[in-house]
Amino acid sequence: MAIAKPSDLYARLMRHPLWVLGFLLALAGYLASHIPELQIDASSDSLVLEGDKSLEVFREVNREYGTSDFLFVTYRAAQDIFAEKTRADVAQLQRQLEQLDGVRDVMTYLDVPLLYSPPVTIASFSDGVKYLKHGDVDMALVRKEFANSPIYRQLLVNDAQTVTALQVNLVMDDALAAVRAERDRLRELPHRTAEQRAALQAVNADYEKAKEKRLAMEKQLVMDVRQILQRQREQAGAAIFLGGIPMIISDMLDYVRSDMKVFGSLIVVFMIVALTAIFRAPRWVVLPMATCLLTCLYMLGGLALSGIKLTVISANFVALLLIITLSITIHLVVRFVEYEKKYPDLDQYRLVMKTMRAMIKPCTYTTLTTMVAFASLVVSDIRPVIDFGWMMTVAVALALTLGFFVLPAGLLLLPRRYHESEDKVTANFTHGFAWLTEHKGRWLTAGSLVLLLFSVSGIAQLKVENRFIDYFDDSTEIYQGMLEIDAELGGTLPLDVVLNRKPIVPVVAESSPDSAAARDAVEDDFFAGDDFFASEPADDFASDDDSPYALSYWFSRQGMQEVRRVHDYLDGLEETGKVLSLATLYAVLNDLVGGNVDDIQLALMKKNLTGDIDEALVSPYLSDDGNQARIAVRVKETSKSLNRSAMLADLERFLQQEMGYSKDEYRITGMMVLYNNMLESLFRSQIATLGFVFVAIMLMFAVLFRSLLVSLLAIVPNILAALVVLGGMGWAGIPLDIMTITIAAITVGIGVDDTIHYIHRFKRELQTDGDYIATMYRCHGSIGLAMFYTSVVIITGFSILALSNFTPSIYFGLLTGVAMFAALMGALLLLPHLLVRIRPFAR
Repeated sequence: MAIAKPSDLYARLMRHPLWVLGFLLALAGYLASHIPELQIDASSDSLVLEGDKSLEVFREVNREYGTSDFLFVTYRAAQDIFAEKTRADVAQLQRQLEQLDGVRDVMTYLDVPLLYSPPVTIASFSDGVKYLKHGDVDMALVRKEFANSPIYRQLLVNDAQTVTALQVNLVMDDALAAVRAERDRLRELPHRTAEQRAALQAVNADYEKAKEKRLAMEKQLVMDVRQILQRQREQAGAAIFLGGIPMIISDMLDYVRSDMKVFGSLIVVFMIVALTAIFRAPRWVVLPMATCLLTCLYMLGGLALSGIKLTVISANFVALLLIITLSITIHLVVRFVEYEKKYPDLDQYRLVMKTMRAMIKPCTYTTLTTMVAFASLVVSDIRPVIDFGWMMTVAVALALTLGFFVLPAGLLLLPRRYHESEDKVTANFTHGFAWLTEHKGRWLTAGSLVLLLFSVSGIAQLKVENRFIDYFDDSTEIYQGMLEIDAELGGTLPLDVVLNRKPIVPVVAESSPDSAAARDAVEDDFFAGDDFFASEPADDFASDDDSPYALSYWFSRQGMQEVRRVHDYLDGLEETGKVLSLATLYAVLNDLVGGNVDDIQLALMKKNLTGDIDEALVSPYLSDDGNQARIAVRVKETSKSLNRSAMLADLERFLQQEMGYSKDEYRITGMMVLYNNMLESLFRSQIATLGFVFVAIMLMFAVLFRSLLVSLLAIVPNILAALVVLGGMGWAGIPLDIMTITIAAITVGIGVDDTIHYIHRFKRELQTDGDYIATMYRCHGSIGLAMFYTSVVIITGFSILALSNFTPSIYFGLLTGVAMFAALMGALLLLPHLLVRIRPFAR
């Protein structure tokens, strides 16, 4: 029994177009029912490398020092921030925020210990500290303290004392941390058993549920906080802004969802208008758009059904899918219209089958090469980028499949048309490109070389960097809030430097009864109020406290001075704002005692620390075992000079060369480090694989066109188009980040389609008369029209994204337009010029 060929099966299937469409629509309906389940993930996990060792350090530091996510509220009062009414308003706002679910506590300038109002002695740390919320303070001294204190200056009150801040600390999610730790443990196992694989699968599911629950809580909390702040603005007349990583994540989710709905709908409308203007026939609008929408429904429903989440990176995949599907359908439509005019005696079925047979080869190869371009993203170590690569690879194959089923099935249900109007305007336009190629070939060569130099010089200026604030329009609350925090209150982006030391013996040891007696005598004098600090410290004095602080190198004068060197270096950087560490405490103590604090005084001070003083000045900066000192830095996200990679590299050099630390004696961590690691990895992986992609596509060209020379000619316009886009980014100052770095793959994926279609048609048309010039004119008047239509529709449609408030969406729209234009110019000018000049085909 003979096996039927795929082409025969396809032809038989197309004899029943109604059944084909019915099945496709039913499947689309089923998948569309799951689209409401589709989720968008903008958590910190989507911005870090998988397996990044810095991520482990980040989580260890958070656990050790009890740091958690927080929201930052800036409060610019209508009157003096130290006025009684303002303090009452802030206290009321604090109480309202603390009542919200998910809030652990709220820190304000009302709750911090006042050490200079009046100045306390080390002996009075236990009972002599005052707080602004109590009211029995000298306001002149309070103003002076918040203006000059090493702790509070630019932390809770700005220098002009017109703005104060509230730090809303979120509850720690112990359940999420436990599930994450178990997941990481199972992931790190080199060889997992069947039980361990099953356990990992179950833990992954639990982790996703816990993460979704946390994100939902944070999103609701941000909404609740904003409602409270809005009421406060109306009641107190204050200018209030909200900031913090949880708000950034929440707003990014909202912007992505909004852009998908609003601009996705507008792009579809724009495409409908453009198709109507180009083809002036309802069928050439309905059938292409139906194919595009069905492809999107299939992908969105499939992603929801499989539990794959969209991220900031992959949220624009729907727009890309519209591009690719529309490109396929327009090429099919243009070829069908050509045959409709050329073969007036053929019936609808034969016309459709003839069109599909003619287009299956070039469309299949364009699909395969586009899949190779997007598959290059899979080599990344970043899960959202990997998912985006696979997502687009599958989506491109789906677009080809539905393009060859939906469009022909729809045509077979419609009657044949025998009269077509000529599109003389567009035909003359593409004819003009052919004329330029024939008569201005030298200018094209010179122009291409100039573009190459322009692109290479622009690429040399590319930076792998971006500031979170650049993601948002300057009219948005998130932008204004981050700007206010950076300008007035010490920065927004957390960075931690942790210094490690092994436990050492106490600086002074109690070795004899005499030394113990000396210690008791000194303590008696100290607590009696004598001027202890005027005398020389006893060398044999030692604290009898069992706390690790008594044995900690970092809680000694030498240790604090060492911390101060690193502290001062960080504080001197232009990109940093507020820096806090044990050096801050050391500076305060030196102020209070009027000189250099020694180890005995530190031991006495430690003995008299109250819980809130310890919690504010020591615990956040010294580990429980006393072996680590933490320096907490706030980086100014709005700083124009911010270059994460360069800043971190300089810090590493300082710690190793100036401080003499080995790499295991310090840790640098924080979201800034994780995000920078991700950018660096993505840049390396994409640059390394871009060359491989071009080689792979060139080999595919060689197989398709059966000529290595033709494949070399075909790849040149695509390389130049990719370089033009990247070079233009360099000259325009658009940095390579997690969003824009994928534009190289997008450019290649789009560019190769036009190249394959043009060369495939050129080769066939050349068989007519062997005349390269005449063949070029015919190709420009046929396949050139399809390429022109596709580019016009996509460029005009995606220009709408420039209206977004979300900068990544703006860049995506503009860069996609540039990529489409560069690909079109390469295919209609440079490629035919190379073909005509080199004449690679035999007659």
